[in-house]
Amino acid sequence: MRTNVSLTRFLYVDHGGVVRGKAAATSRLAERVESGIGHTRAMMAMSMMDELAPVDGMGPVGEVRIKPDTSTWVTLPYAPRAAAMLADQVNPDGSPWDGCARTFLKQAVAELAAEGFELQASFEPEFTLGRHEGASFTPIDESLCYSATGFHLAHDYTIDLVGALIRQGLEVEHYYPELGHGQQEVPIRHATALRAADNHVLLRETVRAVAIGQGLWASFAPKPVPGQAGNGAHLHASLWASGANVFAYPAGAYGLSDLGYRFLAGVLAHLPGLVALTCGTVNSYRRLTPSSWSGAFACYGPDNREAALRICSPIGPGGSVNLELKPVDSTGNPYLALGAFIHAGLDGIRRSLPAGEPLLADPATLSAAERARLSVARLPASLPAALDALEADSCLMSALGPLRSAAYLAVKRSEAEHFRNNDTEYECRHHWLKF
Repeated sequence: MRTNVSLTRFLYVDHGGVVRGKAAATSRLAERVESGIGHTRAMMAMSMMDELAPVDGMGPVGEVRIKPDTSTWVTLPYAPRAAAMLADQVNPDGSPWDGCARTFLKQAVAELAAEGFELQASFEPEFTLGRHEGASFTPIDESLCYSATGFHLAHDYTIDLVGALIRQGLEVEHYYPELGHGQQEVPIRHATALRAADNHVLLRETVRAVAIGQGLWASFAPKPVPGQAGNGAHLHASLWASGANVFAYPAGAYGLSDLGYRFLAGVLAHLPGLVALTCGTVNSYRRLTPSSWSGAFACYGPDNREAALRICSPIGPGGSVNLELKPVDSTGNPYLALGAFIHAGLDGIRRSLPAGEPLLADPATLSAAERARLSVARLPASLPAALDALEADSCLMSALGPLRSAAYLAVKRSEAEHFRNNDTEYECRHHWLKF
């Protein structure tokens, strides 16, 4: 660890989807790496509005430690003399705390490994770049989707952003201006599940910090501007064993193996509850609507960008085949989202669930009778509906565990109630500010 660093941030993501943390001074860093930094359990019951939800075991009594994973150490290019590490929350004796989101993903990864598999994943994040002036947020441009003008107008920002990501060890795959005004997309190369979630946290922090450094504002809110295209964070994933992608089967339908179809079927079966974790805010459901390329219906199809699950055609070698989950955005806690995705897919494998028929059309263009015949259901249209579906999903609730599930439901229901009593402008403003 470098001696020119004065403060090292220990970062975690709470149940509200907010990146939080504390920082250790270099003089005490070795000690704090070993012991962690003391922290109240109540912070995992805090909403995105900094309102404390009533959760047994997450009140004023009780202590956890924010304990960093030293393998995630990065110096922060946008914050001179500062570094960061992603952290778990552990009990004072160092044992895993069952309210920690990162621990949930680590446990899901271990369960997958016990079956002989490793998940490779990446998020495909979109964000809106603009200017924050008082209570207003104005996108940086009105350019067209993938237009050269969009490249020109965001060039200086993007070059600084890509450089900062690379210096933190994140491999940038692509960059392009997207459909919405000021909308950008910067996917990072796939990695193991835990690293993919950590990368997404670092990316979120970097996107916002580089923008602030240039007098701009960047928002990952699903709908920062009503009437404009929403910001997703599509999840791409594949299972690997012995160095090979076990989703890949070139002779199979659409290049996907039987194992891949069973994993896919598990995700579809649990998707109504899963979206409560992948689309984690009230604002998420302004984006998750039919015919908006967000995957608002529980169905799958080959390269069908209106289906919730897309079988992605291989690019180059057949081993690149993967599944894309579209109803995902950056307001969801990436550790909870990926962990629950793994549990859903594993359930499909273990129970040999059938995937049904692929959909080769926009589900919104089908009649209600056609959708019923094909078992194509609309996903929850609001956060409260998604939370009800999550609570009714015994597999996901059991995986989350009593404390974590109770806290998540309480925090998210408190957010839903908060925004129920306010108008659209208030909702969008607080989401583009917080995310």
